[in-house]
Amino acid sequence: MPESLSSAVAPMFDLLSAGAAAWDVVSTARASPALLAQRQRQRLAELVRGAQAHSRWYARQLPPDAARQPLQALPVQRRGELMGHFDEWVCDPALRLAQVQAFVHDPRRMAQPFLDRYTVWESSGTSGEPGIFVQDPAAMAVYDALESLRHGGASPWSWPVPLGLGERIAFVGATDGHFATCVSVQRLRQRHPWMAGNLQAFSILQPVDMLVRALNAWRPSIVATYPTAAALLAEQAQAGELRIAPREIWTGGETLEPMLRRHVQQVFDCRVRNSYGASEFLAMGWECDHGAMHLNSDWVILEPVDDQYRPVWPGQASSRVLLTNLANKVQPLIRYEMEDQLTVSAGRCACGSALPVIHVEGRGDDLLHMDARAGGTVTLLPLALSTVMEEHARIYDFQLRQCDGRTLALRLGGPCSEAPAALQRCRQALQHFAHVQGLVPLELLDETSLPMLRGRSGKLRRVLARAGE
Repeated sequence: MPESLSSAVAPMFDLLSAGAAAWDVVSTARASPALLAQRQRQRLAELVRGAQAHSRWYARQLPPDAARQPLQALPVQRRGELMGHFDEWVCDPALRLAQVQAFVHDPRRMAQPFLDRYTVWESSGTSGEPGIFVQDPAAMAVYDALESLRHGGASPWSWPVPLGLGERIAFVGATDGHFATCVSVQRLRQRHPWMAGNLQAFSILQPVDMLVRALNAWRPSIVATYPTAAALLAEQAQAGELRIAPREIWTGGETLEPMLRRHVQQVFDCRVRNSYGASEFLAMGWECDHGAMHLNSDWVILEPVDDQYRPVWPGQASSRVLLTNLANKVQPLIRYEMEDQLTVSAGRCACGSALPVIHVEGRGDDLLHMDARAGGTVTLLPLALSTVMEEHARIYDFQLRQCDGRTLALRLGGPCSEAPAALQRCRQALQHFAHVQGLVPLELLDETSLPMLRGRSGKLRRVLARAGE
């Protein structure tokens, strides 16, 4: 198709996809468990057949009768192996890893369509291996519909209704990379110019005092951020520095502990709404008015499993989960391993929805309080430190442990032979970040020969505060 004609047809196709997805999400809002299970089976069979037909990777991985086999009989997929075979994994032969990597490494291209049709974002390297994920318009329409129509009628990523009109929405997060939420914010601003003046992104990498001044000037009515960032904002509000009165605070991306939720609600005197998503599926779960997290099981399958990949019973916490994305047909994810720990409730929610109720243990990293040059302390967000390590030091499998107010210790999960060069890159990146944040000169201890520390659950935490904090 000529490029000019393709550009003219694409918006109409996007609109039709969005309308179909929105109607599907609305029509199944109160569906029975049997209907939800039927939708899931149909979509899974379509996904598997498409992957076998168009992905060279899955054509080798899956048995010929995979579409008729139970999902649990299919092989587990892991990010590192999939990324290593990216060109074979994807279902569009025009997608090539080298070109997609060049695209996401260019900040000027954020939220622009790749090959005139695909939305692309990168993930953090939480599991030791960064990923790149490509979504076609149909998948994005599903994400948009789920966010706008199952998020209690309050989400900035919606298209069907002019939500955000009259709101001032602040996204506080990592804005320096093609990360899923940041791409979603920019995409929304580009597709809906009427919202551009009502939605702003604020970087967590800037000094805290600059972030506070910017938010005070913006006066958001809604703040979307990570739980640890919400805790930082509450700390600044208690100190009298942050003077905003949001109507709601939306959190996601990390574990929202009950005590932290209550603290943020009390400080800002507003509702805190939590959600569950990932780079692999943007809108996995939403919180109903009863405070329960519901899984969008008509579009995503999460299998809670133990260390041997055996299914765990409802009410029992898993050691990991296997994700199957029923919406993304261009880059299939079938039984894709994730490190989140998940518990599925046995009963139905009192809100009336048949969608499963889940409890998720995601990231549980710590806020760090480090010594400031001007006296006192500066609070560092764990996600900001992780972004510095990934984007500037190019290290993805690491652990930072606070020793005192001016010292961190670094442990690595990669080969020891690469440790000296990695240590030097980390030291330079972290010392520069510390200077920008107003810290005293930062010391980085070499613990790269030691194993990384794990909690009682076995889950790795990347940023650890010193004992007693």
